[in-house]
Amino acid sequence: MTAHELHDELRKRGESVGMTTVYRQLKTLADSGVLDVVSRPDGEASYRVCGPGSANESSEHHHHLVCQICGYTVEVEGPEVEAWADRVASDAGFTDVTHTLEIFGTCNRHPSRPRRNSR
Repeated sequence: MTAHELHDELRKRGESVGMTTVYRQLKTLADSGVLDVVSRPDGEASYRVCGPGSANESSEHHHHLVCQICGYTVEVEGPEVEAWADRVASDAGFTDVTHTLEIFGTCNRHPSRPRRNSR
């Protein structure tokens, strides 16, 4: 859900809340690890519950596959990505490195969509 979608939903429920408050609370929840921030193909941030209590009980670092049509998101582990990021950072003399990774594609809910080969 985006900040605007959450704001609209709260307003429909009769809550009197401003966009600044919505953004502030989403940032707090994301910083504390309760929410993950996923960049949508249009560049807007989408927030989702990840880790304990969500559909994926993993609290470990993970990445996302994101459907560029409907926004459907799947959590995936990427040990190869972790090893690569650690190696690149170390080779460049960096420490305390963090990263995020979202892979965009088309989920199987849209079978009639022509597939593009990115290689």
